[in-house]
Amino acid sequence: MTTNATACGILRSVPDPFADGTLLSSADLSGTQERKCLRTNKQNAILGGNAAVASTIYTDELVGTLTVSPAEMLTARLDRLPMTRTLWVMAALVSLGGFFDAMALELAATLAPGLFHDKILTATTVSFFGMTGLASFIGALFAGMFVGSLLFSQIADLFGRRTIFAFALLWYGVGSFVMAFQYTANGLNLWRFISTIGLGVELVTVDAYLSEIVPKTSRGKAFGLLMGISAVAGPLAYFLAWRLVPTAPLGLTGWRWVVLISSASAILVWWIRLGLPESPRWLAQQGRIDEAERVMSRIEQRVEADYGQKLPTPDRPQTQDTRKGTLSEIFQPPFRTRTIMLVLFNFFQTVGFYGFFAWIPTLLIAKGIHVTQSLQYGFIIKTASLIFPFIIMLFADRLERKWSVCLSCISIAVFGLIFAQQTTPGALLVVGTCLSISTAYLAYALHNYQAELYPTRVRARAIGFVYSWSRLSGILVGFMVAFFLRNFGVPGVFMFVASCMVVVVLAVALMGPRTNNLELEAIAH
Repeated sequence: MTTNATACGILRSVPDPFADGTLLSSADLSGTQERKCLRTNKQNAILGGNAAVASTIYTDELVGTLTVSPAEMLTARLDRLPMTRTLWVMAALVSLGGFFDAMALELAATLAPGLFHDKILTATTVSFFGMTGLASFIGALFAGMFVGSLLFSQIADLFGRRTIFAFALLWYGVGSFVMAFQYTANGLNLWRFISTIGLGVELVTVDAYLSEIVPKTSRGKAFGLLMGISAVAGPLAYFLAWRLVPTAPLGLTGWRWVVLISSASAILVWWIRLGLPESPRWLAQQGRIDEAERVMSRIEQRVEADYGQKLPTPDRPQTQDTRKGTLSEIFQPPFRTRTIMLVLFNFFQTVGFYGFFAWIPTLLIAKGIHVTQSLQYGFIIKTASLIFPFIIMLFADRLERKWSVCLSCISIAVFGLIFAQQTTPGALLVVGTCLSISTAYLAYALHNYQAELYPTRVRARAIGFVYSWSRLSGILVGFMVAFFLRNFGVPGVFMFVASCMVVVVLAVALMGPRTNNLELEAIAH
């Protein structure tokens, strides 16, 4: 058999992932019929270097020839990989970005007693938007993340995942270093805002990268690992604050040492992650096929060495749209309903997650627990719930993602209302741990689910847009929690939280698509 290709460019060969005669399950160009297709040529035709017309030609036994682009071939090869040590190491390294996102959020809670002691901030303010209260510090955190995720996430679609998540973490580390030496509420909030712009870009890019480099059958486990690594930030932040905040080593207030340790760690991780490759899916989508092939070949070689046997045969490639992406796509079918759902999800889930997450010591103090004890109890609560994200990895790809979202939100509502009624230390610790586990479950489900719902060409900017609504909500949450705490006490806070969780459950249950074990390209159709 022969294969013909016509173009004004130059025809050249690239490594072939299949041998002649390999039977593949493919589809006709309309995507409506499955057929068995026999590969007849041993070349990928890259015409004039244009990924939009680059193709692999198959002869269909029933209707003739079918065309599969190199980008489609590459993603099929990636999705068939076994999850070996190589991929787990890559997932763990990129997940360190999630650790610093969680650390920044934990610091909002753990630094509070030290900031109160230094009279830089107060627990509540007379005016709703008072800039000297803890709420303003939390608001600055979310304002920075909002700007980063909404305005700068699109550069990860334009310039690459690896470049952006490396730069963003360095930005956060340097900004945090400057924040540690602020002595006024305005200076503290300003540098909190500046430093967390980097984190706003970081986590969006981490979600996009992780979803793209992990095979379809292991995405849930990989995001469970992301949440597990992120969860370590909780006990660590509380431990550091517990041991350092009441002290002043070398004459420098303890909370400043906690911030400096976080800053130095971020810069160290930035250096460690420089060896990660660019996302081959993103490279292929950009038409940089040679680079994508080199990255993919290296990954395949290492995975095969880990695996100890020949890699499995890829499934049939999914059809991909080779257009350059624009943000306007997410407001058009089939993505419009998903976008509305994720906007509601992100805006209201923040109340449940950060309404407890960022206020644990303050809520415990409101329950009559001493300042030092509140940090100790927070450390115990976070440590007790630390193992749960790793447990998630055991069933992450079995339970449909949208129902994980719903279950986690229901758990937050129930345990939050129970927590509000407790008065004894033992009960506060037990219920607080259950509530912390529920928030960890929600974080896993959120980041995994929203990263799956958009195509590669717009994934980062789409995640950035919908996730920015959680950051916008986060700006307001601190002020709202302070309002309910001042006027209605801890029970009022959790009644407010529970009502927001109901909105999330309804939105996701009614509008959310299924995603488990599906190729990203199949979900995007």
